[in-house]
Amino acid sequence: MYKSNYSRNFVVALVILPALVQVVITVVNGNLGAAVSVMGAFSLVRFRSAPGSSKDITAIFFAMAVGLANGMGYVIYSAAIVLTVGAIYILLMSTGFGAKGERERHLKILVPESLDYTQIFDDIFARFLNRSELVKVKTTDLGSVFELNYSIEMKDKGREKEFIDELRTRNGNLTIVCGRPVSHAAEEI
Repeated sequence: MYKSNYSRNFVVALVILPALVQVVITVVNGNLGAAVSVMGAFSLVRFRSAPGSSKDITAIFFAMAVGLANGMGYVIYSAAIVLTVGAIYILLMSTGFGAKGERERHLKILVPESLDYTQIFDDIFARFLNRSELVKVKTTDLGSVFELNYSIEMKDKGREKEFIDELRTRNGNLTIVCGRPVSHAAEEI
């Protein structure tokens, strides 16, 4: 999480998945038939379904690990897995583990093609933001408008309107959208 862009669900998945992998390895230990079955089931889930979020994949892996333990006859072990991993998941989600700060935002600014966008907002960003990163530039309206997507962190959340008003004076009063951060999986390419 240090100095990188991430989603909360991805970070929680990184905590939960090692325990689930350990469960599968423990249950399959030495049983070649079960190991081949598990590999086939995971291949079907991974390659035959629509790409999901890390939360979805973790939930599927969790259900498969518990089902495998039950199917191999380890009913008490599977109950312990549900209670332990479920408690860890609830603890991580209730404590806000991996949540980005309230000052993190996704900023989308439309600018006319005639405007050189490379440094036009730098002075405004310096006054209102702790951090800004241009994530994506996209042309729209047949190339007459640039869509700039930034990942930003506000210095003071209460000055968001003032910040947007100053941006509007620079971009010719075109659309500006400022909202909560978007994970890379949810962004369109």
